[in-house]
Amino acid sequence: MLRIRKLDIFITKQFGLLFVGTFFICQFVLMMQFLWQHVDKLIGKGLSIEVLAQFFGYAALFLVPQALPLAILLSSLITFGNLGESSELTAIKASGISLMQALRPLIVVAIIIACGSFYFQNNIGPNANRQMTQLLVSMKQQSPELEIPEGVFYDGLPGSNIYVQKKNMETGSLYGIMIYRMTSSYEDAAIILADSGMLQSTADKKHLLLNLYNGEWFENMRSQQLAGSASVPYRRESFMHKNLVIDFDGEFNLADAGTLINNARGKSLRQIQTAIDSLNNHYDSIGTRFYEDAQRTVFSIPTRSKKDSIRIAQAIDKTIVFDTIVRRLSAAEQRSAMSAAMSRVQQQISDLEFRQMLTTDGDKIIRQHHIEAWNKFTLALSCIIFFFIGAPLGAIIRKGGLGVPIIVSVLVFIIYYILDNTGYRMSRGGIWAIWFGKGLSTAVLAPIAVFFTIKANNDSAVFNIDAYRALIMRLLGLRQKRPSYGKEVIINDPMYEQSRETLIQMNTDIQNYTATHKLNSMPNVVKKFFHYQPDNDIEKLNDQLETVIENLSNSTDKTIITALSEYPILMPKAHTRPFERRWLNIATAIIIPIGMFFYLRMCRYRRRLNKDLKRITNINNTIIKQIKTITE
Repeated sequence: MLRIRKLDIFITKQFGLLFVGTFFICQFVLMMQFLWQHVDKLIGKGLSIEVLAQFFGYAALFLVPQALPLAILLSSLITFGNLGESSELTAIKASGISLMQALRPLIVVAIIIACGSFYFQNNIGPNANRQMTQLLVSMKQQSPELEIPEGVFYDGLPGSNIYVQKKNMETGSLYGIMIYRMTSSYEDAAIILADSGMLQSTADKKHLLLNLYNGEWFENMRSQQLAGSASVPYRRESFMHKNLVIDFDGEFNLADAGTLINNARGKSLRQIQTAIDSLNNHYDSIGTRFYEDAQRTVFSIPTRSKKDSIRIAQAIDKTIVFDTIVRRLSAAEQRSAMSAAMSRVQQQISDLEFRQMLTTDGDKIIRQHHIEAWNKFTLALSCIIFFFIGAPLGAIIRKGGLGVPIIVSVLVFIIYYILDNTGYRMSRGGIWAIWFGKGLSTAVLAPIAVFFTIKANNDSAVFNIDAYRALIMRLLGLRQKRPSYGKEVIINDPMYEQSRETLIQMNTDIQNYTATHKLNSMPNVVKKFFHYQPDNDIEKLNDQLETVIENLSNSTDKTIITALSEYPILMPKAHTRPFERRWLNIATAIIIPIGMFFYLRMCRYRRRLNKDLKRITNINNTIIKQIKTITE
């Protein structure tokens, strides 16, 4: 039976209060970032307070799922940081309650928040995104003369695409203008070039007046083409000044929601799945139609399959010698044939590039729908992952307040944002698989959450700098010097004779050991990595040495005390194998670069051990002589 303890209520209350506060802080920060991104679409538009309130309201709802993971991370870190700083966490553990038992109520809360995040993204968020995007598009169309960017084509004008090379923000003048006016068909588009111009709204805000200076107007007139004629009439006009009136309603009106049909963020999972099926069927039919058109265009005959097309091409290549046919033509006919062929090839290339643009856009839209479906799950899962990062970190750091927790939270969130944004961009561009790109941040942070949880539950010193320094020193083969021995107050007198006998025996053992083991030679790889045998002689020698040092450190003789400080610190296992566990040694040997590093490290330890044994023998002789002098 589930029993709710007072401790669970206490921790949940502490977390809940902090979660509400940090959620609004995170929501405010994300809103400021969102406002900074879209501030250019709001300034100078003459928008009413009601429209702005709707926009910011929908934006706040849209940003709720993004604020939840950061709020959970920050609130859980502060909660357990406060408990650790006030020693309440120590008291909880002292009463026999482990960290995982203390985390149980908050785990349930984190799972509920994650489920709420998923529900919000699937039901409330899409509607908010649709409304917000509709408002953005409407705001963008409110004053198009302010929106025209430099160096790219702008499609905000009805029925026209405009390119501006340079724009004067003070006077509103436009320079290096290129306009494509779309008519009933793609082939009938009018092209207008002008050195400069200016775009303004009329007084009634129902039209846009475009003043152009020093330019040309070129327009196909396919609608006036005579029946059976291959030539297409066109109109070309040069002008010094020309006015274009474009129908445009300057009052604020909501854009047609039908133009946002491909907005994946404005759909639930069921709508996304339906849209993906529809898009696949639509673009598959377009691809089939393009393939059939290409067959008819290239071979001028209706073929049934790709194999038939290849077979016909091979047959034509075998039966017709084009060089022979070309040589029979006159020079003028050859030039005419080459010109016609080049014109046809260029036309086909342009047609294929246009069709490629259509299919590429279709692939991008389909990928965007898949990405958004994955995003609903990964964003909800990140709430749980961030909790298992924040709570253990708070228990380890044991710092509450808004200082250290905010710094740690920002660092973790930056790592998450970089990984998630990189995966999103790579998936959107089709460079990475969608499951890999959207799962990258989760796959990286989940092991980190497990690591911090295990370390916090076992009270491990994760951020102990001395432990990491010792680890690095062991890996690089570095060691510290022995401290200076000498006691101001001596309780027990040293046993000189016993130490002297031990040192004499040590010298004999060292002599036998160095004669048996060739420490300066290269060790056997198989024995060191796969068939490990401990070096009991060195371990015994090290124990004896430490015992003698502990005994003689009670001496008052300066010669002995100085000699004790000169003893090297032995590492009795470093020259035998890289790790304690056998499977780690085998894995290290299999990974050749790492195995080579540890093999060379063992060689270095063996040579250093040989030097240390000689040095120990010399120091032993010095101490033996001094003890003999003292005892006589």
